[in-house]
Amino acid sequence: MQVDFGVLGSVTAWDEAGDTVPLKGPRHRAVLARLLVARRRVVPVARLVDDLWEEPPADAVSTIRTFVSALRRSLEPDRAPRTPARLLVTEGPGYALRAAHDEVDAWRFEKAVDAAADLRPAALVARLTEALASWRGPAYADFADEPWTRTERSRLTELRLQAVERRAEARIALGVAAEAVPDLDAHVTEHPWREDAWHLLALALYRSGRQADALSVLRRARRMLGEQLGVDPGPRLSRLEADVLRQADHLDPGPGGSAAQVWAQAAAAYESAVPARARTRLESTAGLMRDLAVTGGGGLEASRRHRVAAVAAAEQLGDPELTARVIGIYDVPAIWTRSDDPAQAEWLVGAAERTLRLLPPEEHDAARGRLLATIAVESRGTLPAEQGPSEAGMRAGAGMRARAGMRAFQAARQAEQIARRLHDTSLLAFALNGVFMQTFHRAGLAARRDGIGAEIVSLSAQNNLVTYEVLGHLIRLQSRCALADFAGAERHAAAADRLSEQHELPLVPVFTTWYRALRTSLTEPMGAAESAYEEAAACLDGAGMPGLTQGLLPLAQLSLYVRHDDPARIAGMAGRGGWGPYEPWVRPLLHASLGDDDGARAALRDVASPPRDLLFEALWCLLARAALLVGDRTVMRRASTQLAPASAELAGAGSGLLTLGPVSGHLKALTSALSHP
Repeated sequence: MQVDFGVLGSVTAWDEAGDTVPLKGPRHRAVLARLLVARRRVVPVARLVDDLWEEPPADAVSTIRTFVSALRRSLEPDRAPRTPARLLVTEGPGYALRAAHDEVDAWRFEKAVDAAADLRPAALVARLTEALASWRGPAYADFADEPWTRTERSRLTELRLQAVERRAEARIALGVAAEAVPDLDAHVTEHPWREDAWHLLALALYRSGRQADALSVLRRARRMLGEQLGVDPGPRLSRLEADVLRQADHLDPGPGGSAAQVWAQAAAAYESAVPARARTRLESTAGLMRDLAVTGGGGLEASRRHRVAAVAAAEQLGDPELTARVIGIYDVPAIWTRSDDPAQAEWLVGAAERTLRLLPPEEHDAARGRLLATIAVESRGTLPAEQGPSEAGMRAGAGMRARAGMRAFQAARQAEQIARRLHDTSLLAFALNGVFMQTFHRAGLAARRDGIGAEIVSLSAQNNLVTYEVLGHLIRLQSRCALADFAGAERHAAAADRLSEQHELPLVPVFTTWYRALRTSLTEPMGAAESAYEEAAACLDGAGMPGLTQGLLPLAQLSLYVRHDDPARIAGMAGRGGWGPYEPWVRPLLHASLGDDDGARAALRDVASPPRDLLFEALWCLLARAALLVGDRTVMRRASTQLAPASAELAGAGSGLLTLGPVSGHLKALTSALSHP
């Protein structure tokens, strides 16, 4: 059972369902509180005795042990008898509570306050508001008089006061000073010695158009400081009073203000004008999530999560036209052919299909087009594949996959037809993205995808569809790499980078950095290529794209070693994990590289065809290499058939990330081996 501990208020614990864990009597709670104060360090039994009793009873040590046993039963009720405790552990002369750093509200609060230091004002307000909400009362409220809590309570209280003031300062910077006034007024009443708080309250009042109230607050501060502490206000407060009296220009930024201020003011107006339950909010949420997605990292992950919530909420209202709009607004360009969250993608496809069936027939063509484009994009990687031997007895499952893949293929074509008939350029860009995702039904289609990318670039540039213009350039970058036109690929990489810089699109450099690692791998020595790929992999940290990230670095390194025909380095990767979704197609070669021919043959015997996506040819080349090493003619023939249409391309280079060299070289080796019995 996972347990969360609370000390920002009375000392308590909650189980993973959020229910309060029974902690028995006050002495039990005191033991828990004392261990939490120690912050995972060991507290000797003798110290516990001294802290719990002014005059310890004769059996104090055994009583402490009884308290600890009872706490363990409460905190770990499912722990088997005579097995070591995980949370409340015995160590050396005493006990320690080994709670994780995210399992204690005070520790989470500290982390949030620390992380907020580098945030912009709007994000800082949100982060600190969430953090301050975790306070249920004074820290260690039920042990406020105990000497052993004094230092920790003072430290946490100071952190909370600083957080209140920093949040108020951020609100003032955002141009919503009036929102800061109520909290600051209560703050200075409770803590009249904090001159920074008085300063912020007066400034907030002044910027809210309340000059007289600002002066009144400053005079109240002077009186309070004199009466309670016997001191005059510091120079900062005195200067502010003088500036307020003369209405100094620097106190009021005037109309407009920064982008952050404009955003905050507009958001506040929307919040007050649009009812909380309005359907308009669902559409606005979907639009915001579309914009959030292109920020990458946590923004991309949050956009996916909130997008699903918005669609589900729209469906619950029983209005298919609204649901169609909420689904269709999220036309975020997609370049990678493996979904970041397959289960979520499948759910969204289902929602789009349900909505299509509910829309009135012969109406809402544009909405239908967007739903169809959504199905095509979210169904990436589902095109039916050539069945391997292990799939022969799984016809029903293979048939379902084939139907899903064909449906996505048809949806892409239908969306494109609707967009062209309506002359709707934004819908056409979205539909062509879906068509791109469904152009992997066989190998060797780089030229077809290059044409799609060219049309997307053209129509996007003419209609100011910036994110789609970037998509078009990235598609062309991939296609030109596959066709070994690296001068052309470089032009599209540079164009994508320029647009990324102009329009703050942080995910674009992930792809262009990987492309340049691919170029390095083709032109520089092995060591430089390895370094380039490691640098490119670092760009993926926090990018929010697990469908791209998982297994990519080792696959790129393996491709490099295969292309350089370096058996030692290939064998050195056999013990490496982290292959992600590529493991089934890598395993045969790794077995063969270690001389485990039987293991390689077994892995080849069961292997399914790789997914039909940007790495289709690369994975088939790895299988071909393994089959050649162990003489598996069945897989050789399969590989030759699948790779033949791509004979003029570089294997895997269509990803813009890695390559195993010319497909023709792999086909030549296969043909030679198959020509000899």
